Amino acid sequence: MTTNWDNFRKNLGEWQGSFTAVSPTGELGASVPSILILAETADGQRVRFELRRFGNGLDQPPTSETVQEYSTIGRQNVFFATGAFSKGSLQVAPFAEFGAEYGFVMGDRRLRFVQLFNKNQQLQSMTLIREFRAHSNAVERPPLTVDQLLGEWRGTAYTVYADWRSPTETPTQLSLWREGDRLYQRLQTPDHEVKTTATITGSRLLFSDTDQPKQLVLLPDGTSSLTPLQVSFRQPFFVEVGWLWAEGQRQRLIRTYGDRGEWVSATLVVEERIS
Repeated sequence: MTTNWDNFRKNLGEWQGSFTAVSPTGELGASVPSILILAETADGQRVRFELRRFGNGLDQPPTSETVQEYSTIGRQNVFFATGAFSKGSLQVAPFAEFGAEYGFVMGDRRLRFVQLFNKNQQLQSMTLIREFRAHSNAVERPPLTVDQLLGEWRGTAYTVYADWRSPTETPTQLSLWREGDRLYQRLQTPDHEVKTTATITGSRLLFSDTDQPKQLVLLPDGTSSLTPLQVSFRQPFFVEVGWLWAEGQRQRLIRTYGDRGEWVSATLVVEERIS
């Protein structure tokens, strides 16, 4: 069985990309070019992280630079066997900001995404990070559409728990269909079934029949972001990012929180459209 550190190392390389601001309702803002280098140190015991951001193109001096070295991975950072990862706040607390970051890696592509909630626990901002391995021919995926999500999806959910219990693998089946401006969704696992309905408003899908109002935002590069409009330290919730990395091939990362605002688990769902 691979370790968290082994899975982290699947992100090694030089990645050229951009950081794009996304508003709470999904509008795209400014993009900042970036270069990220993740490389092992000479002793093979650590990984060096170098992130440079540029204001006017990669041929200009960087406007910011961050350098760190890692020899261990924090408990809140979960890396899966694909190299995908999820990290974020361990606890939702009154008058404290809350956030989560997600990352996917497939071949010469990486996609990362950040969700931030303000001190009132309301969704404040998001950041879309599209990365391409240097000197590769990797290309960006088209913007995600509702039609690309419709159909029957079959997959596996891999879950790691905050309380250190053994990880689990669960088969999943997700059905999505559309009627007018309504999207219907049914998620089935061996233990439960969940049905939800959303109103389609442009690139936003608004869920009102759930415990808290939620929105799914459709974004460039096959990306989706699913969040409550406001998180709570008194009510369970989850946050999610999905990536349609190839037609009919999707991964989703989910962070689940309990009824005291505590982080409970991180899940990677790897799914394929079967019809």
